[in-house]
Amino acid sequence: MCPLGDPVNDLGHPFMGAFLHISDRGAGERILIVQTSFLGDVVLTTPLISELRRRFPEARLAILCTPAARGLLEANPDLDDIITDDKKSEGSGIKGLWIKARQLNAQNFTVAVSPHKSLRTALLLTLAGIPYRIGFRQSTGWFFYHDRVDRNSRSHDVERNLSILKPFGIEPWQCVKRLRVEVSPAARATVARLFQSLGVERKEGKVIVGLNPGSVWPTKRWSAERYAELVRRLKQTYDCEVLLFGGPDDAAIVDRIQGLVGHLGRNLVGRTSLAELAGALEWCDVFITNDSMPMHVAVARGVPVVAVFCATTPGLGFYPYSSRAVVVEKSLPCRPCALHGGLRCPLGTEDCIRLIPAEEVMQAVKRLLSHRGQTSGEDRADPVPEFVSL
Repeated sequence: MCPLGDPVNDLGHPFMGAFLHISDRGAGERILIVQTSFLGDVVLTTPLISELRRRFPEARLAILCTPAARGLLEANPDLDDIITDDKKSEGSGIKGLWIKARQLNAQNFTVAVSPHKSLRTALLLTLAGIPYRIGFRQSTGWFFYHDRVDRNSRSHDVERNLSILKPFGIEPWQCVKRLRVEVSPAARATVARLFQSLGVERKEGKVIVGLNPGSVWPTKRWSAERYAELVRRLKQTYDCEVLLFGGPDDAAIVDRIQGLVGHLGRNLVGRTSLAELAGALEWCDVFITNDSMPMHVAVARGVPVVAVFCATTPGLGFYPYSSRAVVVEKSLPCRPCALHGGLRCPLGTEDCIRLIPAEEVMQAVKRLLSHRGQTSGEDRADPVPEFVSL
């Protein structure tokens, strides 16, 4: 078990000073990772999960996530347990927090690792009585953690998350930095049946292109008109199948695109669960997307990605973590207008959306497809995409 003996930090918490030393291979340890933020953040936490499993193969490894995120993690062999925290329903308020803390306490976790920076998370882990808690110094509830790690705002989020392992004596450069979203046999079979029913098939000379025109935040969405122009260019250039991805909330923009192009694409809105999304993306030779969770899932499945960044910027650290990716953006002094985008353009111009032409995105697609079938090169230490700034 964790030797949480004598040294005491400036808040009176016990901690191990320079490094946390747990038993060889993690035997007897119960480690909890906490990530209850957005779905994309969950995908970007998977290298941290994998590294903990690689370093401590005999530890019991669990994650605390939102119910929505379960589908992204169910097939992940690095995890022993998935615990959900429905913060917006039964887990809300003081009562919900206390109930969840009691549930965690009953699991007898020895270590908690939290890349999630909220005060609620820090308080929850404290109330749960987890004896050793690691978080970021920039967390709102930093004072609840025994060890606090600086979060480098200039690094990619994968590397930031891995930096939280420093109290174990593990540096990010020593880690394997691959995103991991696995596909269960059942999910893969369901996707195959869906595509068969739609007449989508893999065959020599045929290109399958995925499009993800949606996002939670309107200012992160490249316009339906630009996507429609791109679909027309794709159809003129390639013998291709165009798959339009999205959740139920993306129905309006996908319908708009379909109406503009005469239903040239296959509408997949609401037709795949989160657990099936990765299996559906595997069919794509290239995936064109806004800055969003499916972008990261595509990277995890080794799919080449063209990412259109509108209100947000790659400098925030959430760009596609792949050397087989191209990020297209318009350089503007007003970007980023918010960390996650927003409901409307603060200036009323929407220049970050309007000024990215379909031709530039099409050129990025051509470059990626020209390398189709070649090895990915994802053994690079820090996968970096090509950046096209207009």
